Amino acid sequence: MDQQGVISVVGEALVDLVAAADGRTFTAHPGGGPANAAIAVARLGGRAVLSTSLGTDLFGAMVRAHLDESGVDTRVLPAATGATSATSVAFAATDEHGVARYDLRVAWDVREVPPVPGAAFLHTGSLAAALAPSVVEAAMRAARAAGTPVSLDPNIRPTLAGRPEVARARFERQAGLADVLKVSEEDLEWLYPGTDPVSRAESLLILGPRLVVLTRGPRGALAVTTSFAVERAAPEIDVVDTVGAGDAFTAGLLMVLAGRRVPLGRLDKITVGDALAVATTVGAVTCSRAGADSPRASELGVVAEVLGPTSG
Repeated sequence: MDQQGVISVVGEALVDLVAAADGRTFTAHPGGGPANAAIAVARLGGRAVLSTSLGTDLFGAMVRAHLDESGVDTRVLPAATGATSATSVAFAATDEHGVARYDLRVAWDVREVPPVPGAAFLHTGSLAAALAPSVVEAAMRAARAAGTPVSLDPNIRPTLAGRPEVARARFERQAGLADVLKVSEEDLEWLYPGTDPVSRAESLLILGPRLVVLTRGPRGALAVTTSFAVERAAPEIDVVDTVGAGDAFTAGLLMVLAGRRVPLGRLDKITVGDALAVATTVGAVTCSRAGADSPRASELGVVAEVLGPTSG
């Protein structure tokens, strides 16, 4: 795939320690929202470059091996304070509906993120955007200055987000640097308690994004621009857990947008509808199996036909 189809991803890679039903034992799985998104892009046939921080421990080696096996071009960034010895860990447990809850032991300490020239998108957000906002925002500004559109998924984790008013200001500042903004109903409820998520998603266009996408769990997704709105229902599935589903959704969305190469200022309903169709399918398949196990294009059936020329 040529460089114009590359999706550059900036953010954390870590280990999910997933609790068994009895809560006494844990299974280690490579994870981290941006890492999951990069893997999902690669599995869909795209080229993903992940700029991240990894420790020099066994968990770091496990995560790196998983990224390599998935076809991700991984660039480990040096820590601002010297060598990073420990890889970040997220303890995860799922409720009776398969919804994951996290207890996070995370650090993301980097000085700067080198650009990926000519990338189709820079995608970022999640814990890195909360823990190192100045570094992430510098990368977002540099990408936009170079003509690379920016995608943001805040993926709010309340235990690390800080005070709501501080987190809200940070989110709105970063949303103003994004061209594509993906948020969940849970994100918006935490950031703006008691407000209607659809109305709030529409209002976020004022901050500057060309496209705002709201994920609604089993009810699918809604995409809004200043000119139109598009909805897509989620495929019916038996949910095993939701780990990595939002990240896989974002990968599907960006793969279609990158493949069509339509300027974001000239998006149309067909392109956005196709992007949502792929994204909701990729997210649903991920929910149908344990862990952040996103699908390959060959598993998507007819939906894979709209992935576009970035698929390989």
